[in-house]
Amino acid sequence: MTKDIFKGLALLLFVSCVSGSLQAQTVAKHLKSNDKQLLEEYVQFLAIPNVSTDTVNIRRNADFIVEMMKRKGIEAELLSGITAGVTPAVFGEIKTPGATKSIGFYAHYDGQPVNPKQWHEGLKPFEPVLITAPLENGGKIIGPYKKGGEINQEWRISGRGAADDKAGVMAILNAYDALVKTGRKLNVNIKFLFEGEEEVGSIHLDEIFKRNKQKLQADCWVIIDGPRHVSGRKTIVYGVRGDVNMALTVYGAKRPLHSGNYGNWAPNPALKLAHLLSSMKDENGKVLINGFYDDIIPLTASEKKALSQIPDQDALLKKELGVHTPESPDRSLIEGIMLPTLNINGMQSANVGPLASNVIPTKAEAMLDLRLVKGNDYKNQAEKVIAHIKGEGYHVINGEPTEEERSKYPNLIRIELKHGYNAQRTPMDLPIAQSIQTAVQSTTKEPLVLIPSMGGSLPLYLFEEILGSKVIAVPIVNYDNNQHAENENVKINYLWEGIETIAAIMQIR
Repeated sequence: MTKDIFKGLALLLFVSCVSGSLQAQTVAKHLKSNDKQLLEEYVQFLAIPNVSTDTVNIRRNADFIVEMMKRKGIEAELLSGITAGVTPAVFGEIKTPGATKSIGFYAHYDGQPVNPKQWHEGLKPFEPVLITAPLENGGKIIGPYKKGGEINQEWRISGRGAADDKAGVMAILNAYDALVKTGRKLNVNIKFLFEGEEEVGSIHLDEIFKRNKQKLQADCWVIIDGPRHVSGRKTIVYGVRGDVNMALTVYGAKRPLHSGNYGNWAPNPALKLAHLLSSMKDENGKVLINGFYDDIIPLTASEKKALSQIPDQDALLKKELGVHTPESPDRSLIEGIMLPTLNINGMQSANVGPLASNVIPTKAEAMLDLRLVKGNDYKNQAEKVIAHIKGEGYHVINGEPTEEERSKYPNLIRIELKHGYNAQRTPMDLPIAQSIQTAVQSTTKEPLVLIPSMGGSLPLYLFEEILGSKVIAVPIVNYDNNQHAENENVKINYLWEGIETIAAIMQIR
């Protein structure tokens, strides 16, 4: 009897994979026939500036998405929170007769700030062009995509948001459109949500969720964001790290001082900050702040097994990135992602280069980025850092130092705690997680890469806490996409494969 059950399950899985493979082939054929129109629309989308704080252009992006949805037969609306003037999220829903499940698909349309001077000569952040490969690796600029022009799937589109995360918006909408136009039948209700504040910490997403809770109910939200594994294999991620930033400012004298006249006498805030930061980590990357690792919820047996099966690409990355020795030599990249981090995003004090002058600066600044894992609370983690700083002899202030504070305390530091959020992790053995895994596997012959948690951060805990939904991330873009940096790009074939992947998920039962 038991053997018959296993045979039945094996047959069911085989039939499901064959059916999924045929569906993926149908979608792929549709994409090949319509690739020029898809690329034309995407280039128009990328040409709209999308820096989160540029509210005028962010609204233009939202309006463009609404029009995209309408063209694909999806009734769209803008969702807002309680706070006036908040960047809206774009929502849409497809109801399937007889469906008992709802699957939501999320991506964000805002992007990181840009410095056009840092982009490769010939590239502009919001004038998307085709390139043959990453320019830092010898790629060539082909130029703007011309309507009806040739498309080589190995080429890339370069422009801000090309990978992070307009690729997600584009792939989700065109996955649904491909299913409709190829006559595929849906078995679940589908919901669409596109956010415009992710790159500034999703600071109003909780308001949007609370105000539209009923509308956003779903059995699972699938997050389309982030890169596939370095190996190129299709990837499913079951969690994300939390994040919080801390701005530190150490103070010296009230005015810049001549380094000859006052050197060896006036305290140098740049040196003091350097000493303070070096006290937070040892030479092997271990954070020395008391209790920093204490709250971690350990990985389960299934998560550890998945981790052990992830292809090791550290040697490739070391060569590509010019890294001789990783911060923690005895730990792989993927193992490091499972731990909380303390990163220095940037440091600044007076001038360097052509503008450098012989002074003792008045202050030194640094931005810390704390990445959190399941179990960490972002406020508690930040408090541990503050307690460490106090233990190093600093008096913490909230604003510019007063005369009284300058005369009373030898070490003054201003700490600004930025908006943060906690990590999230979904169990890998849930039925809905298994269904999504089967759907994605049906689109590729290679084994999937299953990752308990990605290195990046998204406020996915809100989906669980407010909406009561499970959350799974399915990244679709190439790992070398330069997201958050100059020369951002996405491989065209990854876009098409992403559409195929999402279309398969949309057809789960």
